[in-house]
Amino acid sequence: MGGAPESHTGWTFITNHARVLAAIAEDQNARIRDIAAHCRLTERAVQKIISDLERSGFLSHTREGRGNTYSIEPSKVLRHPAEAEAGLTVASLLAMLVRDEAHRADEVHASR
Repeated sequence: MGGAPESHTGWTFITNHARVLAAIAEDQNARIRDIAAHCRLTERAVQKIISDLERSGFLSHTREGRGNTYSIEPSKVLRHPAEAEAGLTVASLLAMLVRDEAHRADEVHASR
């Protein structure tokens, strides 16, 4: 394998929990290994994040053969009081993240 992900120091705007949730939204059958590589996290960190998200009701999974299929709860209100008060949901967060990914993909194609 490629080894440990490149480390990052300092703060970021998007949390690792949001990154993992967005990666799962892109592929609900993704393996932990693939999510970790996509998010530049360790597999252990992704396992912990998935566990956090499941415990909080944002995510669930079903076992299918040797893999998992994840299900996101799109109507779940985000946890931070400011976001919860505004009624922001997982669906609104993912829509913003997906829009950003689509915008970046368009920029890459336009630069070629």
